[in-house]
Amino acid sequence: MKKREQGNLFLTLDALVPLDHSYRKLDQLLPFDKLSLAYRGLYSPKGRKEKGFEFGLRALTIQFMEDLSDREMERYLQENLACKWFCDMNLGEAAPDHSYFGEFRKRLGTGRLMDIFSQVRNGLQGMGLIREIFTFVDASQLISKLTTWDDRDRAIKQGVEQFNNETAGKVAADKQARFGCKGKNKYWFGYKEHVSVDMQSGLINKVAATSAEVTDAHGFQHVCPNGGAVYADKGYGLNPVKITLKRKGCHDGTIKKNNMKEKNRDKDRWLSAIRAPYERVFAHRNKKVRYRGLVKVQFQVGIRALVFNLKRLMTLGVDRITLCHT
Repeated sequence: MKKREQGNLFLTLDALVPLDHSYRKLDQLLPFDKLSLAYRGLYSPKGRKEKGFEFGLRALTIQFMEDLSDREMERYLQENLACKWFCDMNLGEAAPDHSYFGEFRKRLGTGRLMDIFSQVRNGLQGMGLIREIFTFVDASQLISKLTTWDDRDRAIKQGVEQFNNETAGKVAADKQARFGCKGKNKYWFGYKEHVSVDMQSGLINKVAATSAEVTDAHGFQHVCPNGGAVYADKGYGLNPVKITLKRKGCHDGTIKKNNMKEKNRDKDRWLSAIRAPYERVFAHRNKKVRYRGLVKVQFQVGIRALVFNLKRLMTLGVDRITLCHT
């Protein structure tokens, strides 16, 4: 137990953090020690003493749970006693420099992060919390840092007449970001997040990032469940989705466009009512991109999905996740 003597008193972080604090529930919920076993080799025990992998994973979880930048996370870890306790620090221990968090993400990498997400997801499937009987699928915009006017000026200097998806890779600061459109007049520059949610538990089953010009229908293949009924909006009532649904053995619960022969307005109103609660949840999520490049954006959507599930599980009153390794 971590202690600091002050007169005749011993102050401990454990005594200072309320017993009903959400970080205590989170500590019990996710077995960080077991998740970290396979990745401890990323930090060598020899040479300069470094914070281990489990510390980094715990800090990353809190960073995205509280939506903090690296500098904000450094300060939060320094000043918030519950965060210190959760990350297994001493009471008077200084937080690592903000550069540590970027270095940890680099060592972890997108592939390993998605492996961790899959381990947790498979564990939830084993516990019967994700069953792929009824699945909600949607996509939302992820907006890159707003440098489009600078990119446009750069295009003019380079003699490029138009700044669009054909020229973005040459002149944009983020070479993989693209212009996307949702509906008739909702344009943005960046990426797109595709998500499938188990409708019985409200937990994210699959998540993927693509550049913004990829249609919802073409991104669907990345998040389609392995069975059950799939409910989605009009953007999914197209052939690429139908082909994927048939291949996966899923029931088509997509809303049809008005010009389709199989359009049933009464059925589609019923489908819209079923989807509404999940649409409201995801409509209020932060849509700003933290990083540049598709691989790093996939990292962002992966950790956000993991944190979303952890929050949801605490709301559902789940005490402990039983892990299944991929």
